[in-house]
Amino acid sequence: MRINITSVFVDDQERALRFYTEVLGFVKKQDVPLSGEDRWLTVVSPENPNGTELLLEPSGHRAVKPFKEALVADGIPFTQFTVDDVAAEYERLRGLGVRFTREPAAMGPVTTAVLDDTCGNLIQILQLGS
Repeated sequence: MRINITSVFVDDQERALRFYTEVLGFVKKQDVPLSGEDRWLTVVSPENPNGTELLLEPSGHRAVKPFKEALVADGIPFTQFTVDDVAAEYERLRGLGVRFTREPAAMGPVTTAVLDDTCGNLIQILQLGS
């Protein structure tokens, strides 16, 4: 058993695609029109183009909005991405105008920071080890 696709609920798929590709650096993998304006829209890491896909899933279901709002209100990231150097990535992303809700901080064997993805989610970036 393998994890093939995971998802993040986004308020606007086009805005999410721009943020996740142009700012975070992922690349578009799949873009399949569905009913209405929704799409099956995934991105992957350029370092692992055949790896796990991140589905930029529309937030249309009635349970999604209160769920996302509760997580953000409590400062809880919806998902996390591993980076080689949290401090460097923090500076790079801040330079691109990304808003962070938590600056880089060591937490035992990891260093983390939390950013706003502009689509209703908090995302944690994580550096393993020192």
